[in-house]
Amino acid sequence: MPAEPRKIIHLDMDAFYASVEQRDDPALRGQPVAVGGARERGVVMAASYEARQFGVRSAMPAVVARRKCPALLFVPPRFEVYKEVSRQIHAIFAEYTPLIEPLSLDEAYLDVTENLKAEPLATRLAAEIRARILEKTGLTASAGISYNKFLAKLASDYRKPNGQFVIRPHQGPGFVEGLAVGQFHGIGAATAARLNGLGIFTGADLRAQPEALLRQHFGKAGGYYYAIARAEDHRPVVADRQRKSVGAETTFENDRREFDELADGLGPCIAKVWAHCERAGLLGRTATLKVKYADFQQITRSRSLTGPVAGAEQLTAISHELLRALLPVPQGVRLVGVSLSNLVPVAEAVGQQLALGL
Repeated sequence: MPAEPRKIIHLDMDAFYASVEQRDDPALRGQPVAVGGARERGVVMAASYEARQFGVRSAMPAVVARRKCPALLFVPPRFEVYKEVSRQIHAIFAEYTPLIEPLSLDEAYLDVTENLKAEPLATRLAAEIRARILEKTGLTASAGISYNKFLAKLASDYRKPNGQFVIRPHQGPGFVEGLAVGQFHGIGAATAARLNGLGIFTGADLRAQPEALLRQHFGKAGGYYYAIARAEDHRPVVADRQRKSVGAETTFENDRREFDELADGLGPCIAKVWAHCERAGLLGRTATLKVKYADFQQITRSRSLTGPVAGAEQLTAISHELLRALLPVPQGVRLVGVSLSNLVPVAEAVGQQLALGL
């Protein structure tokens, strides 16, 4: 940890998409609401707190969500509205610090160690920012405040909704020790199960492991686990973080097996990905195909080029080549998607090509 601890706030909007819908439609207020597709193959994108009380969660199939909450009200997403609200929120952030690292439309890290208000207390700044968001948008936000990003993100979950929680430097190690490893940001369900299989269930268990052992089992990530078990995270808040990939996917009404019908589903996804890259002035050199089978097993296949993908036609050709390699499929396919990664600005990509003499 640096000699002078950072002051970092993690701001997270409360049930963002669902809250926007409840704000804009009084009939939805106080009701269990899910943003997403209500059809049989639909998926919950966001759930209101009323819906969460029934166990409805994001990424849950609509049919399962309806089973858990028969009174669930589905509303279609309105991304342009969410983006506009996100712009309003980020404009508020910018009144306090230029060091803003967006994680999504509804959450961001703010480094307020030195801030535009010359306010020494990060807790006071977090409260003021949350009040400004409520005043401007009519929506609530929760905040976590700490001396590093890992702890700030953990802390933001502790007073949800519409609250804030602080983890001070002398509290960090003890706070982490009592957590189950599955609660750690950056440790998903599969990794938590692997840790449990090694007899590692809590932060205290993780802290007791030699770094060499963690690296042996988890590679580079083992070093990260070793650090966060000690409440250490030296990653800075990075403003204007460049997007690493862009993707799109589609879920079929009925399972598909044949190349032509699967390729038809990929077509709109490829068009969306390439349109975004054109708008953003980005090029990428790694194309990835995503396939989810009827039993929800998911696989990906990637192809990396020496230079950037030249256009939508080449992205289509690569995607189809990756798809053909999977045929015949072992079972019906319920979802396909495509993404482009290793993104760089167009000018940078052209410069790299010239330097290589291409």
